[in-house]
Amino acid sequence: AAARFLHWPAWLAKATPPRGAWLVRAGLWMYDAYARDPSLPKHASHALGSAGTPAVDPQRYVSLCSYYDAQVRFPERFTLALVEDARRIAAENQTPFEVLTYHSATRDNAAVEIRPVDAEADAPPTLRCEPAAIINATGAWVDETLARIGVTGKRLIGGTRGTHILTSSPRVRELLGGHAIYAEATDGRPVFLLPFGDATLVGTTDLPFEGDPAAAVATGGELEYLLATVNTILPRAQLTADDIDLHYCGVRPLPYVDAATPGAITRRHWTEEQPGTSPPVFSVIGGKLTTCRSLAQETTARVLGRLGRKVATNSEQRMLPGAEAYPRDPAARDQQWNAWAKRFGLPRASIDGIAALVGTRTVNILSSLPDTGAPTGEPVALLTGTHLPRSFAAWIIQHEWVTTLDDLVERRLMLVFEPDLSEACLRELAELLVAAGRLAPGAADAAVEATVARLRTHFGKHVHALDQC
Repeated sequence: AAARFLHWPAWLAKATPPRGAWLVRAGLWMYDAYARDPSLPKHASHALGSAGTPAVDPQRYVSLCSYYDAQVRFPERFTLALVEDARRIAAENQTPFEVLTYHSATRDNAAVEIRPVDAEADAPPTLRCEPAAIINATGAWVDETLARIGVTGKRLIGGTRGTHILTSSPRVRELLGGHAIYAEATDGRPVFLLPFGDATLVGTTDLPFEGDPAAAVATGGELEYLLATVNTILPRAQLTADDIDLHYCGVRPLPYVDAATPGAITRRHWTEEQPGTSPPVFSVIGGKLTTCRSLAQETTARVLGRLGRKVATNSEQRMLPGAEAYPRDPAARDQQWNAWAKRFGLPRASIDGIAALVGTRTVNILSSLPDTGAPTGEPVALLTGTHLPRSFAAWIIQHEWVTTLDDLVERRLMLVFEPDLSEACLRELAELLVAAGRLAPGAADAAVEATVARLRTHFGKHVHALDQC
């Protein structure tokens, strides 16, 4: 959920012959020491086949280590929580704040002009300003962004492609038993099998990538590699291509280096100032979800120091929106979620789905909706094939900078992971976009068609046709 980390037991399978067993134990010891969470058990070593251990291949793995790990299931929702927090901070400090999606920037001497990506070349800018500094935090697009604002210099990013598959195979879920497994694939690369709702997430590949990161799509070879990985670690899984629900692919914003293998490229992050720029331009190199807060803190200190200013505060102890008063105990969470279901006249599954997206903001959002804030006794209308209220989707459109149908499906409601996603549901979402003025009335059919095609080609995702609903 956006509001909190989900902890679960994880297993580290050590291959045969043992590769640096002492190094693994030292790493786990440091993991325990630096995790700073005394409520979680310490790591432990286990013999294969002992009670409670996963059934990994005894021909390949000689022992197991157990420890606790954490998961942000939807990084997209985590990002939105950060943007919402920025909006709140701006309001508290009476500072102007605006998020412009589907816009591009160009420089005009010291000024920066922002226009919609589909605007005419001579169209007036949506925003023109003279910033004290520019922070280029566009990930795998860092070099392209610099070129667009007229900054030249050495190549900074040499991204690698990482592909994941999602499977709802009951065999895999049963073999995992609610746990995660980290292991080595046959080529020595670290791989994982993670619980992901009612499914299992398997990843990941690490291949050099050139071109537009938005065009990165899983290849047949990568899918075969991940299937083989599962069957190597858990021979009884017998996973096939028919068991893949969907796949997705992203490009890591790694530094450009002449490394022999992608895995040898450093995962460190840093902020690099482009020489000779005015205003100064800083590019963020590297970075990952697990270190994003420290990266932000380091970048802020670097930029403010360059501008002769001091850091006033940081976010280390700041709760993300949706984390406030989040129940820490599963029993307390069930009690709270059940109470909300009763209060707002919704199925418990609806509360689960909404809270997975917005955490404890659920109660305030539902209180503001016309059909849940003041129940009339009539059933709340849900999006076809989902547990999410239509009115909740309308709220998301209104408050979370939604522009396209793809925004809603992939990056707001996370319906890309909905097993029963249908064209009927997409049609309802398109109608909500029309009602909100985000989509022209005559464009709904084309939007649905385009989203169905994108889900098929980009994610291998099947959308149920209207006559299958």
